[in-house]
Amino acid sequence: MPGDPRSSQPPGDRARPDDGVLAARAAEGDEDAFETLVARHAPALLRLAVRLLDGRTEAEDAVQDAFVSAWRRLPDFQGRAAFGTWMYRIVTNRCLNLLRARRPLTDLGAVAEPTAPDHHSPARAAESRAAAKDLSSALSALSAEQRVCWILREVDGLTYDEIAETVGISGQAARARVFRARRCLTEAMRAWR
Repeated sequence: MPGDPRSSQPPGDRARPDDGVLAARAAEGDEDAFETLVARHAPALLRLAVRLLDGRTEAEDAVQDAFVSAWRRLPDFQGRAAFGTWMYRIVTNRCLNLLRARRPLTDLGAVAEPTAPDHHSPARAAESRAAAKDLSSALSALSAEQRVCWILREVDGLTYDEIAETVGISGQAARARVFRARRCLTEAMRAWR
């Protein structure tokens, strides 16, 4: 997929070393190689963390912690998965731990919504805000595990196998979590059909 944050080589960037080479160099202590990996993957990982945690500050902390953890664990990185996939898993696990520690979960309705384009009528804008609020409430009602799998599938476009690898579950469990999340969201959004 073009521009895929999990790919080992960004499009149009073939002259530069791929992630595997950079990860090997970083594991040997090359800080510049690791900085290149951070620059390549941080934006996508931050978007993921913001979606999962609903707050930029907490998401930035989670991604920073994930990169610190990755730096320490690089000598153990064996390249069985792409570096980006490995980082997705570290960030996802960090976010899941933070979500599980929350009691109660943060209300997604409190997240600032983007303003409606000018071409919408006030009634349409109000309807859109209400639908977004209901979707946010429905997402917050999902378990942390279902929510992560749904976001990875529906927002980030990962395959079930990639979700399974990222979250550390079987492909069948990933399918089941996405299915249950879709069913809950469909029921919660029934009034908007």
